[in-house]
Amino acid sequence: MSIQLNYSRGLLLSAKAIVIAAVSLLMTGSAHAQTDTANPFDHIKQIKAGVLNVGYAEFGPADGPAVILLHGWPYDIHSYEQVAPLLAAKGYRVIVPYLRGYGTTRFLSDKTFRNGQQSVVAVDIIALMDALKIQKAIIGGFDWGARTADIIAAIWPERCKGLVAVSGYLIGNRETIQKPLPPKAELGWWYQYYFATERGRKGYDINRHDFNKLIWQIASPKWNFDDATYDRSAASFDNPDHVSIVIHNYRWRLSLAKGEPKYDELEKKLAAGPVITVPSITISSDFDGAAADGAAYAKKFTGKYAHKILNGIGHNVPEEAPQDFVNAIIEVDGYAK
Repeated sequence: MSIQLNYSRGLLLSAKAIVIAAVSLLMTGSAHAQTDTANPFDHIKQIKAGVLNVGYAEFGPADGPAVILLHGWPYDIHSYEQVAPLLAAKGYRVIVPYLRGYGTTRFLSDKTFRNGQQSVVAVDIIALMDALKIQKAIIGGFDWGARTADIIAAIWPERCKGLVAVSGYLIGNRETIQKPLPPKAELGWWYQYYFATERGRKGYDINRHDFNKLIWQIASPKWNFDDATYDRSAASFDNPDHVSIVIHNYRWRLSLAKGEPKYDELEKKLAAGPVITVPSITISSDFDGAAADGAAYAKKFTGKYAHKILNGIGHNVPEEAPQDFVNAIIEVDGYAK
């Protein structure tokens, strides 16, 4: 009787152990499933890079070919909410960082000058690549992001496997910018002149949510985005340095604000309009108006190159035409092989 009881108890304990193990395995599997399906935009990573602690979303396998996607103003990483997972599904490691002055990206020191000049944003991304140990990446972007991608491709081609740039070649020359444009063209840049005033700075600070929503509507008149879509990005404008970076960026462009002397040599190189030798695709949309054919900057790209025109699409190409942007990344990757 005692032997039978012990034997039965042993069976019971063994069965219990099996059940516990099965439940544990099931729970572990569920945890992995939750991790695998979690939206990286809801779980922002942080890394110290240069003068910043950069917030970024990461998609895809860690050993996949690297793709870095850069947003502009007044947008944020959510412009790539559809693009990033599509690229990850193709095996790419996709990094989508908040630029300085946006989202969870923060300066490491309160003493660092809140600089928005064109070269410094590119330096930020090189520092991010170093921190993430990414030697070379395909870099894509629009607005500030396209300018930054252009600069990296032109100045550090060894770090850029391929380039996708909305609106083409955006590297600026402040002397050229001083030349007046026809009135209709000047009208399109009204906000730059607003930002040149202290009233404009205060107005942007107080009204940044509605101000940037207006910019979205003007830049993409055919895109019927809803409030939820806008509000996801608008949250990133609450960054404590956002206004300072935006205002300095536009004042610097108009030579109304100085940059940092340590970037003077880099800015001289950029002012000379360096050519881009890496494989490149430029994309234009309705936002580009008469420049949509890309003829004005085609000669700036001396490597394998293609230009795409998207009709009925506004400025936020990755969010308005995500599959077209994905296709361009994959196509330029093919150029580089």
